[in-house]
Amino acid sequence: MHSGRGHWASRVGFVLAAAGSAIGLGNIWKFPYITGEYGGGAFVLVYLGCIAVVGMPIMLAELLLGKLSQRDPVGAFRELEHSRSGWQLVGWLGVASAFVILSFYSVVAGWALAFFARSVMGVIAAGADPAMIGGLFSELYANPTEQIVWHAIFMGVTIAIVSGGVHKGIERWSDILMPALLMMLLGLFIYALTLDAARDGARFLFAADFSKLTPDAVLEALGHSFFTLSLGMGAMITYGSYLGRDANLVRAGTWIVILDTVIALLAGMVIFPIVFQFGMEPGAGPGLIFKTLPLAFIQMTGGQLVACVFFLLLSFAALTSAISLLEVAVAFFHDEVGLDRKVAAGGIGGIIFLLGVPSALYGSFFDFMDQISTNYMLPIGGLGIAIYTGWVLDRARAEGGLGPGVSAGLIAAWLQVLRFVTPVLVLIVFLHKIGVF
Repeated sequence: MHSGRGHWASRVGFVLAAAGSAIGLGNIWKFPYITGEYGGGAFVLVYLGCIAVVGMPIMLAELLLGKLSQRDPVGAFRELEHSRSGWQLVGWLGVASAFVILSFYSVVAGWALAFFARSVMGVIAAGADPAMIGGLFSELYANPTEQIVWHAIFMGVTIAIVSGGVHKGIERWSDILMPALLMMLLGLFIYALTLDAARDGARFLFAADFSKLTPDAVLEALGHSFFTLSLGMGAMITYGSYLGRDANLVRAGTWIVILDTVIALLAGMVIFPIVFQFGMEPGAGPGLIFKTLPLAFIQMTGGQLVACVFFLLLSFAALTSAISLLEVAVAFFHDEVGLDRKVAAGGIGGIIFLLGVPSALYGSFFDFMDQISTNYMLPIGGLGIAIYTGWVLDRARAEGGLGPGVSAGLIAAWLQVLRFVTPVLVLIVFLHKIGVF
């Protein structure tokens, strides 16, 4: 059922949408923190190497499968194999991953919206009581009703955008959200440069401390290079399926990686000068964003404005990723079942919302959903894509699909890495995630 499938109106629109898929909450808080913890510039070098041998090869493979088949993740394997082969399970895993991840990701995005609302209302503003600000996140976390309301609002916005289709929905909004996100980040970056602690922040992020490059650091870089690009969840296959036959995937993929990495590093250059300026610890995870930073905002001149911009930026980053996750499921039901796009977006979005409610109610359920998707579903999906593209897909089709102007040497190198290097490294990530070592 190919009828009614959209296509990207421009290559810039595609790159912004795909980069938006890759750029999410992990870029804003996780990447800066793990970079500082594991040796700053030394970790960045290892991470870029991991992007070259894990992230980029799998992303190109996903985009290629989508472009060649012009189908959703499940349909892509059926179209390319001309049968109901077992490879479709990789596609099914991608669709299932999108369901699971968006259900709890939307709850976290709801936290960002809640903090944006508190900033607009002046709760997070200069001179506020530090004890009250310090308890804001715990207060929100202990209020399931409010979490569900914000989760519903966020899912509603995501559904509305995806309902509009590839060109009028996803691409149009990516063309608005991504430049807005970049402008807000640059504005906060310029502000951070005016702080006395700007140099401390830059040193924390970029000074290469090779003594901190432990095996754990390398595994962290490997894992993050895979997860940061939205790999293993069918998003890049789906977005690749809306590309024209003449698209150059290597050029587009390079731009996606550059945008993803630059935004992650810029986020670090915003967060750490602020954290060090007010003598705080650059703590990990949600604590850094929802506990540490608000305490810094209330101590700075113009803190309310900075808080508003920061949490709006965080919400936009979450939204561009959520759009791609919902689109994976919608494309499947549109292509394979023949559901109208608006019906699919509303129905599937509604089911994902309901699936997310237990994550808002129970922290243990949230952790369970996070762990099965991150530790099992995504690495297995990525491994399947690497093996299929490297070993099973017809080589001539693979070479032709990367697009015009891609050198034979580059194609040969990509296939060798995809066959012999990437699967081994993804397997190592998987074994590390499940605690084997």
